[in-house]
Amino acid sequence: MRVRKYTTVLCPIAIQLLLLASLTYAMSFDCSSIRADKQSFDISPLGNPISVMTTEDHSPSPTMTNTTFTMDICKPLKKAQGIPIEEDCTNGSMICAIRRLINTFENSTSFEDAIPIAGKFTLHGGTSLDPDITRLKTSSSASDREKEGFRLALHGPKYPEKNGQKQKAVIEFLCLDKAEARKQKAAVAAMKRGPSIAARNDDGDEEDHSATGESADDGHGGTLKYLDYSTVGDSKVLSLEWRTKYACEDAGKRGDRDSNDKGGGGSSSHWGFFTWFIIIIFLGTAAYLIFGSWLNYNRYSARGWDLVPHSETIRDVPYIFKDWMRRVVNTLQGGGSRGGYSAV
Repeated sequence: MRVRKYTTVLCPIAIQLLLLASLTYAMSFDCSSIRADKQSFDISPLGNPISVMTTEDHSPSPTMTNTTFTMDICKPLKKAQGIPIEEDCTNGSMICAIRRLINTFENSTSFEDAIPIAGKFTLHGGTSLDPDITRLKTSSSASDREKEGFRLALHGPKYPEKNGQKQKAVIEFLCLDKAEARKQKAAVAAMKRGPSIAARNDDGDEEDHSATGESADDGHGGTLKYLDYSTVGDSKVLSLEWRTKYACEDAGKRGDRDSNDKGGGGSSSHWGFFTWFIIIIFLGTAAYLIFGSWLNYNRYSARGWDLVPHSETIRDVPYIFKDWMRRVVNTLQGGGSRGGYSAV
């Protein structure tokens, strides 16, 4: 009987802690403050949907498989408009692969698969994004040490859910200086192929993020390139290469960012510290209330409001504050008087 009552009392607090755990998990990857071997990178300006595409020919059959990889490196993708739910990836997907079968003889296109490669799936199997970040200059590989940037690995669920392969994405962010940026931009294919992926931006307006082949312009002078999507061990790994100025280790000191980038990067780098500070304070307060309530229940058989530690003091807080305000007002109003007495 005592256990049942105690569970009833602490159940709401437990639910709050579970919600807080979900919030903490959601904030576990901050693209504005990526730390790799004491080096910080801010790729938040790249936080918009971008797509690359690859095609597999099935000759001599007049069919081919078109796979479009759409990703948002900073947050989960928003649902595409005009596409059935079963033809889109699970909620929480940050990297989504859409496979379609194209029949050139019949001039038709049919949907095959929607594969969630990486994302935050707390409500779908509890799969963790589990970001793994490696600074290339200090990598154990000699070839990596010649590069500037970092490698980011993001994890996803099994697909199919039963007896499927674990999904994973490995993105190599490489530093791109101004001269390389101009050459890279000229090399991006301009001709669009395949169906587009429609998304919504933060203002709710529809944006068209069509794939432009195995490379795509990121809109900031850089290029995202598809490398491979194959089985490695027990996982299906998507390999991408992203050449961008935001992967340069001195990117924060450069003055070559456009005005939009300057507007959003100043205060966001400190957001992580304050977020964790608030979370720690909340967890400490919750632990104190739970432990104090448990002591009051077991020692004094307290019920209701009396379960809360120092409940009498908490009840007196409004009166203490009111008395303190009265003293402050009296001090300000009567600071120059002698209280009605005259000097002798």
